[in-house]
Amino acid sequence: MWQKSNKILPSAIILAAGKSERMGMPKFALKFNRYRTFIEEIVGQFTAFGCPQIIVVMNKEGRILIDEMKIKLPENVIIANNPNPELGRFLSIKIGLGFLENTDTVFLHNIDNPFINKDVLKLLFNNNDKADYYVPVCNSRGGHPILLKGNVINKIRACVENDLNLNEYLKAFRKAMVEISDTDIFININTPEDYREHF
Repeated sequence: MWQKSNKILPSAIILAAGKSERMGMPKFALKFNRYRTFIEEIVGQFTAFGCPQIIVVMNKEGRILIDEMKIKLPENVIIANNPNPELGRFLSIKIGLGFLENTDTVFLHNIDNPFINKDVLKLLFNNNDKADYYVPVCNSRGGHPILLKGNVINKIRACVENDLNLNEYLKAFRKAMVEISDTDIFININTPEDYREHF
């Protein structure tokens, strides 16, 4: 694992607790290529970057399907259960943060953004702006993942509400936009049509 300024690399939270009703099946189980599902590809990129901890937040049915599909994930991956996914991703974020130890930065990533790569992660991590969170931007448009710093992490952990809108919540913090020359950071796979377009 490489380090920068003696600081441990960010951990990652992957949000995969939604019911994927428009897709018709859990997005984490979609095939990214002949060899990997979405969850395996995304976890693989965070692992290649060097994340010490990767938390995948799922609903109960997703956890069962992971076992049924015999999907093998690295030892540093923890699958966390969101018992109330209908409340939205803010609860999933809080649940994921509850599993993290000894970290002051964390990547936040959605399962429906499969085109992640470790070079984008490095650019986000190496940014020197004194901000509270970092967003990759290409052509003035923000994408994924985002990188949260310690004060945002602590505030979310302490928040009593479970159903807040993350974008609205983050408006109270300092944002840094990190220029990325990769339009893949925009791609969301939410429907069968989206999947056919990109795969």
